[in-house]
Amino acid sequence: MTAKITKNIVGYRVKKADPEAQAAAPEQGANTPIQMNENIERPDFLLGTTYKIKPPVAEHAMYITINDIILNEGTDHESRQPYEVFINSKSMEHFQWVIALTRVISAVFRKGGDVTFLVEELRSVYDPNGGYFKKGGVFMPSLVAEIGGVIERHLKAIGLIETEEMSDVAKRILAEKRAEFETAQKTPSNDESASEYPANSTLCGKCNTKAVVIMDGCATCLSCGDSKCG
Repeated sequence: MTAKITKNIVGYRVKKADPEAQAAAPEQGANTPIQMNENIERPDFLLGTTYKIKPPVAEHAMYITINDIILNEGTDHESRQPYEVFINSKSMEHFQWVIALTRVISAVFRKGGDVTFLVEELRSVYDPNGGYFKKGGVFMPSLVAEIGGVIERHLKAIGLIETEEMSDVAKRILAEKRAEFETAQKTPSNDESASEYPANSTLCGKCNTKAVVIMDGCATCLSCGDSKCG
């Protein structure tokens, strides 16, 4: 509330704040964990991880480096958050859009909040000229999608995305099914081909791996275990 002064000021004094409220305020702020936001200044030291990819659509390999910042270090709220990303390559063919992509992704990282949506957005980008198969038979719809796959791998490594791993029992069952299929087809997969799965396998809609075979009249993925028969 404001008051209009109509008389000359002959003196003044500073009103002291309530000591109890003043003491409680810093204590409350100290217990509040710091959340990632764009106002956090970049420290001199960041933890970084570099991933190498060699897509067949690029002449040279690409090196993707993701640097992380540690928030609330030494407390129960300590967390590792992605802060920036860099992509380096000898090839200059994709230079402009790669630089633009890394700057946008880094800005989203520093903005804070749930950044895992980036994975879905990047992996849903399709190359109009068609995608390609990585070593191991994993299909990538575009180079951008493979970059999204690297970011997904990193977010899983630092705990921002939960890793869905098959149990030991499921892995054993898949191994038995694969051995049974290869015995029936007489096509052992011990060669060093581009795919580690049978040559006549088809693409899995769940894990994008060319590892789906027909067993007992049922389409089954030998990579993730997905089956049309449940």
